[in-house]
Amino acid sequence: MATMTLKQNQADTMKAQMEDLLISISWSDLAKRYFGKSGSWLYHKLDGVDGNRKPIEFSDSEKDILKGALVDLSDRIRRVADNIH
Repeated sequence: MATMTLKQNQADTMKAQMEDLLISISWSDLAKRYFGKSGSWLYHKLDGVDGNRKPIEFSDSEKDILKGALVDLSDRIRRVADNIH
């Protein structure tokens, strides 16, 4: 039986890059709101592997959407924080 070896280092995944935020964001909501996709789709992308354990990456346009989503989310958090009296 052949064993598949992932060439992508775990530290190189998008998930590793966002380690500081992982438990603070509803990734399922972000996936639906900004990508129109399921939470599992985004989790697979963040992990760098698809449901069949094959390596996958964010496309350049998906990276742009993710960056925009995080900036939008940070702006929304800032607005709420600024309105706390």
